[in-house]
Amino acid sequence: MLRRLALSAVVPLAVLAAAVPASTATASGAASSGPMPSAAPTSGPFAAARPALGPLPMPLPLPGFLDDGEGTGAGEADEARTRLTVSVENTGVPGADGTFELECGPTGGTHPEGQAACDRLAEAGATRSGRQELFRETPEGTMCTMIHGGDAFARIVGTWEGRAVDTTASRRDGCEIARWNSLVPVLPDVR
Repeated sequence: MLRRLALSAVVPLAVLAAAVPASTATASGAASSGPMPSAAPTSGPFAAARPALGPLPMPLPLPGFLDDGEGTGAGEADEARTRLTVSVENTGVPGADGTFELECGPTGGTHPEGQAACDRLAEAGATRSGRQELFRETPEGTMCTMIHGGDAFARIVGTWEGRAVDTTASRRDGCEIARWNSLVPVLPDVR
């Protein structure tokens, strides 16, 4: 995902660099010697079809998170900013109740399903709707089915992708059950 995003950003840079007049885009200023390479063909059937747009853009080095380097890239920094405290009670599932720490990038803390929970958070963070909806509480006045899913209750507090999180979840009606299930495995699966 990050590789695709960075590579799609290079294309507009290449177009911008090609639009710069050749006289102002020389590699070493006015003192440079020799012709600048051109992106337009100089002979053949396409030579007359397009005017010369200027020099080819200089290749950009890829950051560490794109070229599998050892450096800390932006993707790793975002993940490292995920630290949540998950408090769960009344689930009826052995070992599921309690307070757990969850850290992502690298996975750490006391959460019983830490890696799966971090993977779920990363999956939700990869889409715009996921970032907007994952921890959002059900708005007042929402029509929800009156299905009682149990007495389970959870509170999630901390930081997710650099954003403050302070939310609760229960299984009191159909909307809250769906919300709880969307947070599994951050929250325990009590179905």
